[in-house]
Amino acid sequence: MTRWVWEGLKSGIRTTRYPAREEQTPGVSPGRPAARSGEEARRNAAAGVCPTDAIRASANGSVVDHRHCIHCFRCVRSDSSAVDWQAGFEWAGETEPERMARRLGRLFRRSLNIRFVDAGACGACMGEVRQIDNPYYNIHRLGFFLTPTPRNADILLVAGPVTRAMRHALRETYEAMPPPKRVVAMGVCALSGGIFGPSAAAGGGVSDVVPVDVMIPGCPPPPLAILHGLLVAVERKPPQPLTSLAEGSAP
Repeated sequence: MTRWVWEGLKSGIRTTRYPAREEQTPGVSPGRPAARSGEEARRNAAAGVCPTDAIRASANGSVVDHRHCIHCFRCVRSDSSAVDWQAGFEWAGETEPERMARRLGRLFRRSLNIRFVDAGACGACMGEVRQIDNPYYNIHRLGFFLTPTPRNADILLVAGPVTRAMRHALRETYEAMPPPKRVVAMGVCALSGGIFGPSAAAGGGVSDVVPVDVMIPGCPPPPLAILHGLLVAVERKPPQPLTSLAEGSAP
């Protein structure tokens, strides 16, 4: 026992300082594509290699819809230079600002319970959610706690495109949560269906079943992106746009 105490004193605090300080640890985020202007041929080439149509060419440059981007890196590995690569992890955005205008209130700012639902995800997002509860990310220091019951939940965190078998379960979970409440969809599958939906077996995302307040792009989003989404949901961090536009491009 004494040895482990000594080892802890030597190593010091290893928990990330985010959001109080900017996170600069290498490898915290794989990054994501960002739109840029360029020749028409290059813009069309970047759009042509995207398997989910997340990148499209516009009159003045490329447009990247992060709600469809699965981070396959084809746009970066191709010969085109119609996209840049954006470092960082603060990706979460609001769906409807007028919904977010109904504040959760100060009573919830430091003590929120999160109910996580796997609505047919492949498992990658679940692995990232497990990380936010470990000593390095430690969501408890921010006032977030995972709960097994929706009746105690303030935030519903959902991953997956919502399979047919999960539609009723997700709706029942949402309805069991007491107001005020927020729904955070994480991962491209939960945002748009990803590569699994819409199809005969899966839907086009969480918003097809319950209203979504905050979206966290990524496939999967890293732990710090999930933390940013939760902080956006409680208005402790500003949201980011869900679409990247080259200068002068039309949305």
